[in-house]
Amino acid sequence: MESRRPCLHPRTSLSGRFDPSNFQEHPHIENPLSFAVWSVVIGALLTVMALSSTLLKRLPLSTAMLYLGAGVILGPLGWALLTPSPLGHSAVLERVAEVALLISLFAAGLKLGLPLSNRHWRLPLRLAFVSMTVSVLLCVLLGIYGLGLSVGAALLLGAIIAPTDPVLASEVQVENAEDRDRLRFSLTGEGAINDAAAFPLVMLGLGLLGLHGLGTGGWRWVAVDVLWAISAGLLIGTLFGTLIGKLVVYLRSRHKESIGLDEFLALGLIGLAYGVAILVHASGFLAVLAAGLALQRVKERERTKGAPVAVSVVLDDQAALEAAATDPQHASAYMMQAVRGFNEQLERIAEVAVVLVTGAMLAYSRVTPATALFVLLFFVAVRPLSVWIGLLGAPVSRDQRLLISWFGIRGIGSIYYLMYALNHGLPRALAEPVIAVTLATVTVSIVVHGVSMTPLMAIYMRRKAERAAK
Repeated sequence: MESRRPCLHPRTSLSGRFDPSNFQEHPHIENPLSFAVWSVVIGALLTVMALSSTLLKRLPLSTAMLYLGAGVILGPLGWALLTPSPLGHSAVLERVAEVALLISLFAAGLKLGLPLSNRHWRLPLRLAFVSMTVSVLLCVLLGIYGLGLSVGAALLLGAIIAPTDPVLASEVQVENAEDRDRLRFSLTGEGAINDAAAFPLVMLGLGLLGLHGLGTGGWRWVAVDVLWAISAGLLIGTLFGTLIGKLVVYLRSRHKESIGLDEFLALGLIGLAYGVAILVHASGFLAVLAAGLALQRVKERERTKGAPVAVSVVLDDQAALEAAATDPQHASAYMMQAVRGFNEQLERIAEVAVVLVTGAMLAYSRVTPATALFVLLFFVAVRPLSVWIGLLGAPVSRDQRLLISWFGIRGIGSIYYLMYALNHGLPRALAEPVIAVTLATVTVSIVVHGVSMTPLMAIYMRRKAERAAK
């Protein structure tokens, strides 16, 4: 029978201040709050966010910044209502971040309405593979000489913080499937791909630490974790997305069946693509991304040539809804609109959960001068240099290159891979500096990118309009 890991709960020091290194072990998790109190706290947070959503769009603030602040207030540094210890609750936290990441990858696939063979994918692919690899290598150097880590630990740390985030960068994402802006498409595509592409590097780092089998000479890592995982994941996601999308459109347009429950369609496709991929040791993240891309392409193939079909019906008119859902010219567009709308709502809920927990987890990390220097160099040197190398000779403007270098937003992917590493037996001596750097990197990213996102994008769009008018 598998033994249960004891849960670690924070305790305060004699001075009354929270001490992240002082834990008390308990055989079970005790929840000091009643369901009613949590309902009030979460309900108040969500209501305030809903009422202030329009105001936030005009201010240099992001919703993630407010969730992060709320997490700090609710966590051990504030009211101590939320105490998600990275070491004690890593299994639960991994699942929460994993679900959030799957939702975000599927949403990104739905927004990026181009096949991977399209030339627009060249920039995000270069960013996701070339730039991310350079970023990890530079982090290895910083980890070894700045933090005193071993090669394996430094590589693992670099792989954890390397992937950018497609959720928190909402203002620099593509706005719809027809958005071809090179900056938006590159950042959205990079965030979607490298969240999945970082997995082999994480496994390599764990392997060098003796926590994962690499095979003699690394053959298993190359064959299974890289080649098979990537190719099979893309294939599985593409097959499920295409087959299910075509089946739904066929049943609706030809037989007036399978109308409604588009929310189940989104969740079902995510579950099928991810589950099957994991069962055959393929990349579940790439499978979900590919499923979203394939489902989006079903719409492109099914509708008539010409301008995109816009579906607009009165929501309380059931007859009009059914007519749009079953019309051969509108069925695919209606399906995509419904699935995308539901998935966007899921994305927002996932963002609340993960960022709120991240704010509470800050109490469990120690930020040393070496940690602070590492994070500073990561944003002002590692990211710009890796982007510059990755985009050598690419057809991007100066403004686009600068903004891509700056908007390397870190978030849910880094939290997931951190928890994944902890659950694979990362020793506490290594876990503590990795936790500190990861949480500091995500926190700084949420704050500095959240503040700069609105004004910088406004300048970019104004300059773009001025160039177009000439």
